[in-house]
Order: sequence, then C-alpha cells, then structure tokens
Amino acid sequence: MDVFTPDAFSTMDDIGLAERAESWLAAGLCAEPADRAAAEAGVRAAYAVAGLAAPDRIIWLGSPAAGAAAVAMLSTGTDGDPYVWEWLAEQDCVPGRAELGASVRSKVRTGPWARARSALVAELGPVGYARHSVATTRRCWQQLADRIVTPLRTRLTEQFAADADEVGAAAQGALLDAILGQHDAAWLAAYGDDSPELAGLARVARSAGWWWAFERIAVLTERPDQVHRDNLGRLHHAGGPALSYPDGFGMYAWRGMPVPDDVAAQLPELTADRIRSESNAEVRRVMLEYFGFDRYLSESEATRVQSDDFGVLWRLDLPGDEPLVMVEVVNATPEPDGTRRTYFLRVPPTVRTARAGVAWTFDLTEEQYAPQQQT
Repeated sequence: MDVFTPDAFSTMDDIGLAERAESWLAAGLCAEPADRAAAEAGVRAAYAVAGLAAPDRIIWLGSPAAGAAAVAMLSTGTDGDPYVWEWLAEQDCVPGRAELGASVRSKVRTGPWARARSALVAELGPVGYARHSVATTRRCWQQLADRIVTPLRTRLTEQFAADADEVGAAAQGALLDAILGQHDAAWLAAYGDDSPELAGLARVARSAGWWWAFERIAVLTERPDQVHRDNLGRLHHAGGPALSYPDGFGMYAWRGMPVPDDVAAQLPELTADRIRSESNAEVRRVMLEYFGFDRYLSESEATRVQSDDFGVLWRLDLPGDEPLVMVEVVNATPEPDGTRRTYFLRVPPTVRTARAGVAWTFDLTEEQYAPQQQT
C-alpha cells in the first residue's frame, strides 16, 4: 500500500482541494428551494448503502424547527403544533396513525462515515489524512458547523425547552438525532461526491436541509430562503432574521449571537433607558452595538475620567457586566470641508488615561506610545 509522505502530499492538487472545499461551502450556504427529487433519490441511496429497505414514505417540512416538531409529534402520537399537524395531515402522515419505526441514523450516517474515513486514512496515511482534512474541511467546519449549526441548534433547544411538555422534550431529543443535510458539507468536503459509502448522503446534502432517518419514514426539510452573515461569516442582520426558512421560522442574530425575537423587534426603537433595564448582559451588549456606544455614552450619565492631548476617557458602569470605558478621539486629518470627525474607541476597564487607551488599540503600553505625528 502506498502511503503519502509530507513531501508527496505537497505535490497534490491543492487548487483542486480548495475548489472542492468552496463547492461544498456553497452547498452548505445555499438558500435556494430544495431539489426534492434529487434529495429523495439520495435518501433511498443512503438507505441502500446501509443495507436497509427504502422508507415507506418521505415527507417534507419547511424548516429544521418544523422537522424536529414533526418527529416529536409522530414519535409521541400527539398533536403538538397545529401548523405542523396540518402539514403532516396533507401528506397523510397524522400523528397517532403513522409510525416512524426505529431511528436508523447510526446506520445511514455514522456507519458510512466511519467506513469512508477508515478508507481515506488507509489511502493517505495518518499524516496525509490530517493534512487533507485541514485543506478540505477547516473553513467549511468553521463557517457551517460553528457559525450556523451551533447557534441554530442552541436557538431551537431553547425554543423547545420553553414548551415544557412531552412534545417539547421529544423535539429536543430529535435535534440530537438529525442528519444535517446541507450543513453536513462541513465534513463531507473531505470526501467529495464520489465516495461510494457517502454518495447518498452527499446527494441529500447538495439538495436539502436537515433530515431524519427512520425505518418507516424519512423526514426531510427545506433549505433556508435567506442567510445573512457578517464579514467573518457569523449570522448577522440588522433588518430582520439572519436565518429564515420558507415556513416562516427565522432566527435573529447579531454578530453570531442569537437574539430573542422580542428583543430583535425592539432594536429599531431602542433607548438608553431600555438598554440600562436589560438584565441579560449578552443581550445588552447586542443592544449597545446596535444603538452605538458613542450615542449611549452621550445619552447616559457617563463619567469623564481624564483627558490629555490624545483624547478624553469616559467610563460608565453597567449592572452585571464590566464597565463601558471608551476614549473619545478627534481625527487629526480634516475632512474635505475642514471639519474633524470624532471617534469613540472601546478599551479595557483597567485603562486609566486617554493616552493609555489609544496605545492599547495599537497593542502598545502607554510609555511605548509616542507618535511623532498623529493621522
């Protein structure tokens, strides 16, 4: 058996691996309607690879939220969400009458992945596999698993936990049993589309969203219809949900942090008093970023701590959080009309002078910061 050495690995088609990674990342971020025929064919292929008969039926829901609720309702035989019940009834899959059968996720997803991984390690060797994995999946994993799947799962877990009933508890469990469809691009990028073990899973991932595999029924869901991210790839949107689905489910987020719907609705009409009254420190930070730190300082009773040739140091205590400390600086370069813009720089609470604060923004100590000319 040939095993790739580090030198041999370096001669591999790095451009091809990068293109594969980008192709899978694009699939993971796709916000187009599901290709239902292709996804259903992929499900049947995945069952066949696992040595299973195809499910008796494949049903569709409009979002991961609805999919998890549908699994919970079918597994418990209870009505639950009336809208989800209607979608199930339209597909002749009424809770209490339709049977899911046992979960086959481990056979459909975990087993094939383990076999494909073992085959790739045997082909490339441990070092070659590690390098291959980094080249193909590191960016996909960061952008999809870390920045979309984790906050979405957190948001759904909190939503179902708030229901405090049998269906809510079952839906939380269903989240752990989901196959992530397009978001499985985070790891499928290492194997491409041609792995015999993973071909069915890959086809679903390029065609649909999260799904659930059971003996009798496969539950598939649509992809999102909108995905808004910041320049770091975090879910972020000021004008509505950062992630939304065709059935109306959406998740608000600010720089990657899920924001409760009621808080998101208040953002356009925020006041300094409302921000001060917020008890959740993380939510308050979102409010502060949206409102503007400089505006919040000007509309609150901030303390002028110190001033020098470098600016003015302001401090404002926040309940249950570290103090807000900012340096007010004036741009040394005038605007075309002759005016000079004022900026506020947030600095650590330990800063005691404006000069030290400006120095901190350059990763210097106060003593080290001695510019010959300010720009």
